[in-house]
Amino acid sequence: MDSELRDLFAFLAVLHAGGFREGARASGLSASRLSESVRRLETRLGVRLLHRTTRSVAPTEAGARLAERLVPALGEVEAALDVVNHYRDRPAGTLKLNVPATVARLVLPPIVAPFLKAYPDIRLEVVVEDSFVDLLAAGCDAGIRYDERLEKDMIAIPIGPRVQRMATAAAPTYIAEHGRPRHPRDLLRHACVRGQFASGVIPTWEFERRGEIVRVDPDGPLLVRLGAAVDLAVAAAVEGVGVIHLFEAWLQPHFDSGALVPLLKPWWQPFSGPWLYYPGRRHLPAPLRAFVDFVKARPAR
Repeated sequence: MDSELRDLFAFLAVLHAGGFREGARASGLSASRLSESVRRLETRLGVRLLHRTTRSVAPTEAGARLAERLVPALGEVEAALDVVNHYRDRPAGTLKLNVPATVARLVLPPIVAPFLKAYPDIRLEVVVEDSFVDLLAAGCDAGIRYDERLEKDMIAIPIGPRVQRMATAAAPTYIAEHGRPRHPRDLLRHACVRGQFASGVIPTWEFERRGEIVRVDPDGPLLVRLGAAVDLAVAAAVEGVGVIHLFEAWLQPHFDSGALVPLLKPWWQPFSGPWLYYPGRRHLPAPLRAFVDFVKARPAR
């Protein structure tokens, strides 16, 4: 790609991500390389395009006007280059997905291997992130999220199991010492292993039976970051630290081995499965189109 064009893409990567380090993570380039590209572009144009601080960057008036015209123009350039993919025997290129840890653990494993075998010229990058994400700013082609966390104005198609459940469990040693809860509110008297989102929010545990919904906020000796440290929470529950409330599929191997015992099963609440989502544009990059078609062709579960 011509150096002037690369500099323009670098400028947009930094602007969309809100900083050079963030732009580097999104683009796969180093922060120093992005900085050099933007500086070279500013020198060539003779105007400052970005206001730089130690924490972030913001466009100058000239930078904002340039970005306004560049986004659709460079989008057309990328689309034009990708058209060549349709003349290959097989789609090629990089597909970058942004997914939460639960999806990386429970949804993608049966999909990734057969997809890459079917399309050996595609390189798949998976970014695991549990917070809300601006796909374009993050430099991703598509994301996978649940209903309540989908970005607006996106095309979404179902991926993975269509119905999932949250399960509650404890180790046999814990049950022998503390007994079984008979109702969700009994958990308020038990030691519970809790999770916390990156925002600091600790989600309540929700249960449902015959139309009755019960939400509880129990206490316990261990609090972990959801996504990053869920395996630690599961290991602690297996060792008898307390009661855990997590995706059924995540706990199933421990149910099968007997390391964990299901609790309050009639109250386990079902919910709809995740969605693959991407910007609604007429032309999809060939790797994303291949992935969308592959997901659509898989039998529903």
